[in-house]
Amino acid sequence: MKLFLNFSWILSRLVCALAFLTLAGAAQATLFEDDEARRAILGLRQRLEQTNKSLSEENTQLRQSLLDLQSQIEVLRNDVSQTRGALENLVRDVSVIQQRQKDVAAGVDERLRKIEPIKVSVDGREFLAEPAEKREYEAAMEIFRKGDFVAAQSALIQFLQRYGKSGYAPSALFWLGNAQYANKANKESMANFQQMINIAPGHVRAPEALLAISNVQIELKDIKGARKSLEDLIKAYPASEAANTARERIARLR
Repeated sequence: MKLFLNFSWILSRLVCALAFLTLAGAAQATLFEDDEARRAILGLRQRLEQTNKSLSEENTQLRQSLLDLQSQIEVLRNDVSQTRGALENLVRDVSVIQQRQKDVAAGVDERLRKIEPIKVSVDGREFLAEPAEKREYEAAMEIFRKGDFVAAQSALIQFLQRYGKSGYAPSALFWLGNAQYANKANKESMANFQQMINIAPGHVRAPEALLAISNVQIELKDIKGARKSLEDLIKAYPASEAANTARERIARLR
């Protein structure tokens, strides 16, 4: 019986030992599994931290890149604004220059119009005359037409002194002779009529100038000279109206 009890006690101790060993193995296995899980978690945590760090660095770089891009855009915007301003100034300057060129061209054209010879027609003759020359002749003739023969004489003398070789000269001499005849300056009148005939014998008013010379000679009681002038008129310009008048006067002078 004692032996049986010892055996039972031993057997129970063996069972307890086996149970302890089983529990210890299970605990060791659980402990092992916890270590693996911990290591996996730590690995995941490290990778996550590295990923977060990488993302943070990328975000920082991206933010810096965006800031740099924004700065570049601002610089470009300023450049575009300055370029636009410069272009507007250039367009304005070009417009001002073009307007000045137009003004200068207009001024040049106006000055040229004042000095360039123009074609005129007087007493059936066409020739070139300076604008100032034309104005002065017409001004003198306007005075003559108003009947102010003293002022007309002065104006025509000044004109001939200034434009002695002008195409207006024969006509100016003719009207100067008439103004002087009206002012009783007979010798001067006759001299200018004769000069007119000498420089322009084919002038339309040359027959009238010869007739006027005869009138002056009659005023001066030079009947012989008047007859000679009338005869020269009829001979030189037989078809003229002045020649018909000359024929009538010669008949009365006899």
